[in-house]
Amino acid sequence: MGLLQQWHSKAYSETADKGELQKLWTTYFQKEKEIYAELLKNPDEVVQGSVKALAERFGVDIMTMTGFLDGINDSLKEANPIEELEEDTQVNLGFDKELLYKNMVAAGADWLYELDAWKEIFDEETRKRIYREQKSSTTIIKGRKIYPNDPCPCGSGKKYKKCCSRK
Repeated sequence: MGLLQQWHSKAYSETADKGELQKLWTTYFQKEKEIYAELLKNPDEVVQGSVKALAERFGVDIMTMTGFLDGINDSLKEANPIEELEEDTQVNLGFDKELLYKNMVAAGADWLYELDAWKEIFDEETRKRIYREQKSSTTIIKGRKIYPNDPCPCGSGKKYKKCCSRK
């Protein structure tokens, strides 16, 4: 079983004790925050290495690093082979700053997108713009409802019920 499958079976277990699972996620989120804080100090540096080497560099265990790689993968300029991860798999953490910020907003991870390091990367106006773009990209806007006696939107001048509603 690959590292990703091991991580998923541990972190998303349906049979695990809820208290243990909550403890796992609380610990994971704290470690994740520390890793991001470190990465954001020098956001243009592409950190590379094996899964094991990166886990050692950031002071976390292999499973925590696997979860981190799973989470950041969608924000990378070049995705890692996440499905085939092993301890010696070479990975990179070259992320797209704007995409990473948007993905943090989409995940509702305020402890990540509110990190002080973001203030050095984007000014407040840019952070607000990116935040609004992400939030509005998931908002569904319904069009105005057309009733049978309304003028047809096709511009024929007929009532909707006598025109396009029949098609």
